[in-house]
Amino acid sequence: MTSVQPLSAKADATAPQTYSPAALHDLVLKSLDDDQAQEVVSIPLEGKSSVADYMVIASGRSTRQVASMAQKLAERIKQNGFGHVRIEGLPAADWVLIDAGDVVVHLFRPEVRTFYNLERMWAFGDQGAA
Repeated sequence: MTSVQPLSAKADATAPQTYSPAALHDLVLKSLDDDQAQEVVSIPLEGKSSVADYMVIASGRSTRQVASMAQKLAERIKQNGFGHVRIEGLPAADWVLIDAGDVVVHLFRPEVRTFYNLERMWAFGDQGAA
């Protein structure tokens, strides 16, 4: 489980006043949008898995963009009072995993994303949902 740290006096005025998985999820989606992530997919996991409440999958155009998005996302999560995150795969940046507790983010280069096809693996029969 992730421990939640209280917001510091230096925290951004737009930071959430109470921690919620939905607020963290919104921050992740906004960060990826700001960094021009491609094909962003959010999969709700609440009630389906104890891994996290949300899984977000996105692509970057290159290893450089994937690494940059991961580093910026980790910093934004920390700055907004959600605590530290764990990052795996940053040196190669073909597939970077960001574990923020209630939200797990997978950032891929397009070819690697196609090969692993995590969306299909985690869909749980939700193909009818848009």
